[in-house]
Amino acid sequence: MDILRAVLLGVVQGLTEFLPISSSAHLIIIPWLFGWEPFGLAFDVALHLGTLAAILIYFRHELIAIPTGLLRERNTLRSGRLPDDPMARLGLFIVAATVPAALAGLLAENAIDRAFHGNPVSQAAIVAIAIVLIVVGLVLELADRRGGGPALGESRISFRQAMTIGVAQTLALIPGASRSGTTITAGLFVGLNRADAARFSFLLGVPLIAGAGLKQMAELAVDGLGDVSLAVFIVGIVTAAVTGYAAIAGLLRFLQRRPVTVFVVYRVALGLSLLALVAAGFDG
Repeated sequence: MDILRAVLLGVVQGLTEFLPISSSAHLIIIPWLFGWEPFGLAFDVALHLGTLAAILIYFRHELIAIPTGLLRERNTLRSGRLPDDPMARLGLFIVAATVPAALAGLLAENAIDRAFHGNPVSQAAIVAIAIVLIVVGLVLELADRRGGGPALGESRISFRQAMTIGVAQTLALIPGASRSGTTITAGLFVGLNRADAARFSFLLGVPLIAGAGLKQMAELAVDGLGDVSLAVFIVGIVTAAVTGYAAIAGLLRFLQRRPVTVFVVYRVALGLSLLALVAAGFDG
């Protein structure tokens, strides 16, 4: 049973980390629906390692080109000027745009954990998640209808665009908002097309996903795997990595041809369903 749960939660994490439907919300909702006890820190680490592996493998060329460009432009950087190399400039913008969410995480992470990650999860938390799912979904639809700009590539993003998306990323601390959902929405509002907004969103996620994984691994080094078996730990990593890679590739292809409406409909339907369950007295 633990292996099956690990497979399901690994698939859910891999898909929802990159699709604009909120991984944190789904990892709260599914155990709440089925009355499952949480696996704990060790399994959270496994899921983070899996999604980190997916994004590192998919964007391996960009993630090599960025430090290479920075090294090549080191004299320009020492002079205090922006580098001419577009990948080096992209790397600097990613670092700068990560700062708002990193600071927000330091300030608000404990409060959000108390509000949304209780055991058991409160009905108030489920209602809040439902409302956030609906509201962010509708804003995403509005941004998509406004239309983005031409396909320039994520390396041509401006500092203003990058920082606007970085500030929007802070909202992803709230379960239901979705890191990719908030950043793609902001990217569309500042003039990026769907695919470029998604690609920048994924690259922007690398420092935060890596940072969260390293922080949890440091805690895991002290606490050990606890009640989680090594098999469950490995299954979590593999399933999150495979489905995460598929989600990245699939979403980027999808957004080249189609609007985000299907994700908006899913978010609104899920939010309304959760509200109906709570109104009917369901409590996990």
